[in-house]
Amino acid sequence: MEKQDLNNFSALNVLIIDDHSLVHHTIKNTLAELGVQNIVSAENAYYAIRLCEKTRFHVVICAFNVKSDKDGFHLLEELKFKGYVNKRTVLIFLSADTEETLVNGIVELQPDDFWVKPLSPKSIKERLAYILEVKKTLFNVYEAFDKNEYSKAIYYVERHLLNNKLHKYHLNLMRMKGDSLLNLREFTEAETFYEALLELHKYSWMYVGYAKSLIKQNKIDEISELLQKMQDKPDTRFATYDLLAEHYIDQQDYENAYDVIKKATKLSPRNIERNKKFWDLARLNHDHEGQFKATQAMARIAKNSVHDSPDLTLNVIRAGIDFASTLPEESSKKILRQVEHSIHELEGQAQSASQLKEQIFITKARVFNLKNERDLAERLVDAHVSLKAKPSLEDNLDKVKVFHELGKREEALVLLESVQKQITGDNLTGQVVSRYIEQELKACSEIHFTAKQLNEMAIEYFNKSRFEASINSLNQALMLTPKNARVMLSILKVLVVIHRKDGLDTDQRETANEIVDLLGSSKLNEKQFKTFKSLEQELQGIISVS
Repeated sequence: MEKQDLNNFSALNVLIIDDHSLVHHTIKNTLAELGVQNIVSAENAYYAIRLCEKTRFHVVICAFNVKSDKDGFHLLEELKFKGYVNKRTVLIFLSADTEETLVNGIVELQPDDFWVKPLSPKSIKERLAYILEVKKTLFNVYEAFDKNEYSKAIYYVERHLLNNKLHKYHLNLMRMKGDSLLNLREFTEAETFYEALLELHKYSWMYVGYAKSLIKQNKIDEISELLQKMQDKPDTRFATYDLLAEHYIDQQDYENAYDVIKKATKLSPRNIERNKKFWDLARLNHDHEGQFKATQAMARIAKNSVHDSPDLTLNVIRAGIDFASTLPEESSKKILRQVEHSIHELEGQAQSASQLKEQIFITKARVFNLKNERDLAERLVDAHVSLKAKPSLEDNLDKVKVFHELGKREEALVLLESVQKQITGDNLTGQVVSRYIEQELKACSEIHFTAKQLNEMAIEYFNKSRFEASINSLNQALMLTPKNARVMLSILKVLVVIHRKDGLDTDQRETANEIVDLLGSSKLNEKQFKTFKSLEQELQGIISVS
């Protein structure tokens, strides 16, 4: 796209994407009055993408709720990914809904304007004319952004700022300069820049930029009060959660990172990359239910988007198996029924069935093993699963799990070492996955059974009055599932029996204290809470309750 393309309305190519004919009619008639001649309409995302393959559009006006195949968020995401829309394109979102999660999703795609339905012809004319004028005037800055030439963008911004005739664009220019400094990782200079801006104005993007510049310098303590205020305000809350998640991951504080990424995902649920981060942090923090929900969300929101893939269904299946392995028998059976239904659906897709043959066999073997059909699981693995590493990290991790669950520890460890070599880069996802692999290596090396097997062994030891062995098995199960309240309550029950019989020794008292503290800060259901309080009462006098 060239600057002269924006000089007159008659030369503009405009694309309107909406599934309501009245909206097309209103916008078309209004633009025609301005002199726009080349207007194309699309009632669904599929047709919009086909049109963009043939024509370069200067203006894209897109409804957020294009319901017939994919929503506006995923459509625009795909158009940006394929290069059909960039900073020089006039991008306008349409919606009748101003609900917070929708607005957050729109903000993430950084459109030039957000038009709320019903549309007024007068408003359309005024706002489009203004946006075109901004694009034309600041064209060289937008072009530099499109090419990731941020130093050049700052040069153009500073030249424009010297022109008093461009005073009305100064805030647009300041925002792009701040973004450029952050993209160049000039955090000290960015801090000074935003600090000066905040003395004159109080816009939300200035607070976000200022906070980011300090957080990246590890000066978070200096703005703790500001960050709290930003989390309380709707217009800065969402961006603040993202900033804090990045910071906590950098500091390897994965619990706090997980807490804030959950909040950010709730506020803007359509972003696949954030959901992926949510998933990674869920499994790193051993939240198997959170992991299962995250993969389900990713599969659901990616439907018909550029991210859609059978691998997403495969990840739901894998997370479901992991979750089921931590649950009591009846709850486990319920999740496994969902898992088996998803496996059946995946097998029914011809392409997936041929491309993911080994991966599907692995999930089936893991399900058989959970259902205590170990012979069937071993036969499947022996016949269809190789030790050779695959290009996909997730495929290899699942292969490690099936080897470990079937007692093939040497194979699991060899494959895990190969997986470690697959992790490249120091990005946030790389850091989180690297830490997760370290945990898996430790678990495979030190613990030779699954959490389910360890729980079963603990029950058997308990029934034979081998209480110390029962405690050891449960402690290992807790290492694999650190947040599992059921395992913690089992440990406490065994300790109570030992206390009644012989009294607790120093190490056992220490274990009792640790478990009581953990349960006291855990989310327990009503039945678990009653059990916990009863056990705690029985141990009163020999434990210190914090």
